[in-house]
Amino acid sequence: MDKNSVEWHGPWNALVTPFDSNQAIDEAAYRLNVELCVGYGLTGLVANGCTGEFWAQTIEERKRVYKIAVDAAQGRVTVLGGVAANHAGEAAELAEAAKDAGCDGIMVLPPFFVKPTDDDIIAHFERVSDAVDIPIMAYNIPSATVNFLTPELVSRIADVENVVALKESSQDFVNWYKTLQLAGDRIRVFIGPASKYGLAAVRMGAPGYVEANANYWGAEAAELYFATVNGDDARALALQAKAQIMRDLVDVPGQNIYASFKAAMNLRGLPGGYPRLPLRPLPEPHLGRLRDGFQALGVSLADAIPAVAE
Repeated sequence: MDKNSVEWHGPWNALVTPFDSNQAIDEAAYRLNVELCVGYGLTGLVANGCTGEFWAQTIEERKRVYKIAVDAAQGRVTVLGGVAANHAGEAAELAEAAKDAGCDGIMVLPPFFVKPTDDDIIAHFERVSDAVDIPIMAYNIPSATVNFLTPELVSRIADVENVVALKESSQDFVNWYKTLQLAGDRIRVFIGPASKYGLAAVRMGAPGYVEANANYWGAEAAELYFATVNGDDARALALQAKAQIMRDLVDVPGQNIYASFKAAMNLRGLPGGYPRLPLRPLPEPHLGRLRDGFQALGVSLADAIPAVAE
């Protein structure tokens, strides 16, 4: 497989996994968010990426989430299952489950916490690829994994069978562009932080982006991509500026970004739900600052704020 084996493109969303007040997966809320995302015009969804709090779920719960996402999407958008695991055998087991659930592909992190060599990382991807014949999106997010997928290492990963794409979330635009130059002939090099670089990356050759801002922003998160590719410069620039402001409201020192995503959704009446321990709902005064920021930006809020957001 290579980038021509799939038609992955456009604006994608990394889905939150809503939990209820008893810390159980809220399947109805999850399905509603998928339905909303399809309506926004997104072209792809990732179940159990970082935003989906995969680390707080059991293996069986992660497998269930794949099924929920695929069933809710009903083939209308591409669905990938995140299969992050330090143990390659566990990642392979999750990959099998994602394929069985009907996912169109999987997203694979390098091992995290430990510091393997480049050859070890290649072996990890090869183990997953050899286990399951399904398209793979590699995922570079060194702020979370410790391990940095350099452009040179990604060029090697691009030669692993079944790897067809990369989500480049290093927050370094130059690193994304160098990766595109070295590996873009073989894999689709998506940008991660579209709230910062979406317009620029798409203009310079990204097939799209894999963000999480559609969870709380809505249709404008997808419109940024389409305004860019359709040459509507004024609209694209305005949306890029708004995306950055909204990102700055949720990505604040002293508060966890994943709890912030859900708080932002709840403030807007969207199905964010609770985070799962060790994360807790965003408290005051952080919640108030987020609410005030949205109001100043003209972002609509729910008439009645769900209890989870208090």
